[in-house]
Parts: sequence; C-alpha cells; structure tokens
Amino acid sequence: MNKTTYTNMAKVWQFAETHALEEENDVLRKARADAETTKLPQGSAAQADLLRFITRSLNATSIISVGTGSIVEALQLVEGLGGAGQLTAVDSSARGITMIRSLFDDISDAAENRTTLRAVNTSPAVFLPRLNAGTYDLIVVSGVASNYEPSFVEAANLLKTGGRIIFTDMSGLAYPDGDKPNAMRTLLSKVEDDDRFEQTLTPTGTGILIAVKR
Repeated sequence: MNKTTYTNMAKVWQFAETHALEEENDVLRKARADAETTKLPQGSAAQADLLRFITRSLNATSIISVGTGSIVEALQLVEGLGGAGQLTAVDSSARGITMIRSLFDDISDAAENRTTLRAVNTSPAVFLPRLNAGTYDLIVVSGVASNYEPSFVEAANLLKTGGRIIFTDMSGLAYPDGDKPNAMRTLLSKVEDDDRFEQTLTPTGTGILIAVKR
C-alpha cells in the first residue's frame, strides 16, 4: 500500500467513527460524557456498536464483559441482548462497576427490560474460573493488559460451541505508555496458534480480534 491508500483508509475509519458517534442515543451520550468526566476514557463508538450488532446477530442470551470502566461497551451489549438474558460485568475498576450498576438500574426501570446484571469488581483471573462451563455465548475483553490472557485461558471452557470471544484495543492504543501493545501481540499469536478457535483481526476502533470456539 502507498501513502494515498493509507490516507484513504484513515478517512474511512474517521467516517465510520463519526457516524457511530452521531447515532448514539441520549443514554449512551450521557454515559460517555459522565464516564470521561470521572477519568474513565471510553473507547470507539464504532467498536461498541459492532459489539451490539454481534450480540444481536448471535441471539446471545449470556455475555461476559471484562473491562476497565468500559461503560459504553457494556451498555451496547445490554442493547444487543434485546431486553432479555444476562450480562456478567467483571471490572477491575470500582468506579466502572458503580457506574454500570447505576446505569443498568436506570435502564431496568423500563417494564419491557428483563435483562439481568451480575457485576463484580475483581480481576478475571480470580472470578472467571468460578463460572459454569459451556454456558456463555460471548465474552468481550477490554481495558488493562492484565484482563486479556486470563480471559482467553478460561474462554474455551466457558463458551458454548460456536461462542465468541472478542478482544478490543488490539493495537494497544488505549494504553500506549504501558505494556499493552506488546501484550496484544503476544495474545494474537496465542489465539492464532490455538486449534480450538477460528479467528480474524479487524481494524474497527483500535483493533478487534474475534475468535470463535470450534
């Protein structure tokens, strides 16, 4: 690819991101603003919307969201559940879990919303091994680097056949000054070498790796 091609690709990314931001509803916009005010920076709007779409297209009923204050992503996953099912939020940020619980309570005031929330402030390495095997349609992992490998270690056990684990921020751009970029490259190799999964890497947001359990 030449410089012009890369420039055009950047314009496509910008268009998709701007469009997704414009399409966010009032709840998402307020959640994004409130989270960023409390120093919980939120990720790509296009990325969160893709998670909603994948959730809906899977007809998912049981999701695990592992993150660090990933409020907008959690709300989009709830939207994808379509008012039913369960979201298990595992967040290494106490502020993140508090905000998710508060926003979920607001959403649950709607009579047609039968989604249940299980929200815990702990690390995935501690919590995920406690969950029932083979019962989850989707696992979404974001946030600090230490969230990723423990989630992948448990994924084959927790997911149903055909279930997916999605890793966001595969470029590590959300945490560029830490060890995340190197950790993401290591994770990519591990996922690609695991015969239990089929995977693809996409440039949406800051990079999404989608792996399907065979």
